[in-house]
Amino acid sequence: MSYSPAMLVRGDHIAVIALFDRNAQSLAARAKMCQTFPDRRSGQIKEDHVADLSSISREVDLVVGRFESLSAVRDRAIGEARQVVRLAANSIRATHRNEIAAAGDLLATARARYTALITPLRPFPALYWAGYVQDAAKELAEAAITYAAVAGEPLPGPALLEVEDAAYLNGLAEAGSELRRDVLDRLRAGELAAAETLLATMDEIYGALVTVDFPDSITGGLRRTTDAFRAVLERTRGDLTMAVTQARVEVALRRATDPRSPVL
Repeated sequence: MSYSPAMLVRGDHIAVIALFDRNAQSLAARAKMCQTFPDRRSGQIKEDHVADLSSISREVDLVVGRFESLSAVRDRAIGEARQVVRLAANSIRATHRNEIAAAGDLLATARARYTALITPLRPFPALYWAGYVQDAAKELAEAAITYAAVAGEPLPGPALLEVEDAAYLNGLAEAGSELRRDVLDRLRAGELAAAETLLATMDEIYGALVTVDFPDSITGGLRRTTDAFRAVLERTRGDLTMAVTQARVEVALRRATDPRSPVL
């Protein structure tokens, strides 16, 4: 039974009865809350809570299983990517030595290993776009473009090589820089026409790359690679210009002593 202060005549009892009334209401509210939310410390956990914990355990087990599959695919991809990079580098070295047949064989093997690398990664975008996979694609593109330029074949595109656009463009820029060595080799051999053909290829590559103006997040840092290629191109142009000028001076000197000498 609750009492209202209005039921009492003596005013000094009003505060006491009002306090008793508020305490009774507070105890009733607490009892109602205990019925609604059982005390966990007393072990009163509902059965559906136990079912929820069991379901969470099953979900975690499924995630762990997916992680194990992903980790196995990743380990294999890292090994395959290393092999692609190694084969591509060997192909470039063979191209520089003018061992065209050996370079072509190494390049074919690299392309086969690259296909074996990316095929299992299609269902795993996180692995397909990983740095080591795209680096392997870039090295493959560089080797293929260098080989084609030196062998006098058409330069392959990204669709033919099955590489992504950013990797292809960065490989194209690095292949252009690689051609400097072949230009210098032709100059030492006195093959000025071949050197000029390679320099023209370098010019064409740079002219195409300089038109690509997108953020580095899209191009994979192509702007820096293109700037480095430009420096290599200008040095190569200077070396070739000096070689051609020197050759013309030599011809002029020979003609001064022997009018029957051929004109360069």
